[in-house]
Amino acid sequence: LKYGSGMPFHRLERLQATLQIPLPASTQWEIVADTATRLQPALAELTRQAAQGELVHNDDTRMTVLDLNRPGSPRDDADDDLSPDRTGVFTSGIVSTREGRRIALFLTGRRHAGENLAQVLAARAAELGPPIQMCDALTRNLPHPLAVILGNCLAHARRRFVEVTPSFPAECRHVLETLRAVYRHDADARAQGLGPQDRLAFHQAHSGPPMDDLQAWLTTQIDEHRVEANSGLGQAITYLRNHWTPLTLFLRQPGAPLDNNICERALKKAILHRKNALFYKTLAGAHVGDLFMSLIHTCELAGGNPFDYLTALSRHADALAAAPSAWMPWNYRDALAAAALDS
Repeated sequence: LKYGSGMPFHRLERLQATLQIPLPASTQWEIVADTATRLQPALAELTRQAAQGELVHNDDTRMTVLDLNRPGSPRDDADDDLSPDRTGVFTSGIVSTREGRRIALFLTGRRHAGENLAQVLAARAAELGPPIQMCDALTRNLPHPLAVILGNCLAHARRRFVEVTPSFPAECRHVLETLRAVYRHDADARAQGLGPQDRLAFHQAHSGPPMDDLQAWLTTQIDEHRVEANSGLGQAITYLRNHWTPLTLFLRQPGAPLDNNICERALKKAILHRKNALFYKTLAGAHVGDLFMSLIHTCELAGGNPFDYLTALSRHADALAAAPSAWMPWNYRDALAAAALDS
């Protein structure tokens, strides 16, 4: 309820009171913090496997940690390399896909999404080569100095045209209808169950020609001064042209997605927490929230029941510590069955 549905502890306290099973907010926190310590091996294993992903999405959203907002506030030891002038606090979301399985990670602190992704990818096996990275065009999302195959979010580019449609209806309609066709082709590829290589060929055949026409149209609008470069439409066109290569990675790279929507949906967990609970008090509390959100949302992405999953991990904490890879959201039921046979 707290980290999966955004219900603050004080509301849970009131709920428990109506059920005549009082559970003070402070007691709830003690239970949650103790459980987080025992479930740490699961998060460490998720992070290790996420580092081996073929495709990684990342983005961040602002977050409030009260202890970090005070003058002279303590800094995490891991942040010693950051400038003392950096004051922003963020929750980064990372969604990694590996062998069809999706892993969601949340990381809160002063680091940007790219810096957090670099820390995760530091554990990547060297023989795997660089992964595909999908993000928006902000440079802070890049995992310097690690190499990636960069793709930018087509939905971000599309949104710029949506915002100026009332002022430039005809021009924006042309762009939006072209992008709509591309998304329909992507949906058709999914419906047909195409693999990465076949999906790439499908997009090259069906999405490539309209995207080539769109690129030529964009160039004409600017070069022939049909659009004022500093207008809202001009800025939207300039963004699309400047980032054309990473925005069209899906036409050159097998497995490249069109957008970063899966990561933006994941970040709604952190945004819901920020909306309802307003803040974390300490960085330690934020790390506990990150752990539970990572486990819960990864389980959701695997089509599992997060409540059952967290219960199983808590009841078998010793077995989890001994073999964390056997207790992932997609295979923990096999571990439960084996434990039942042993007993």
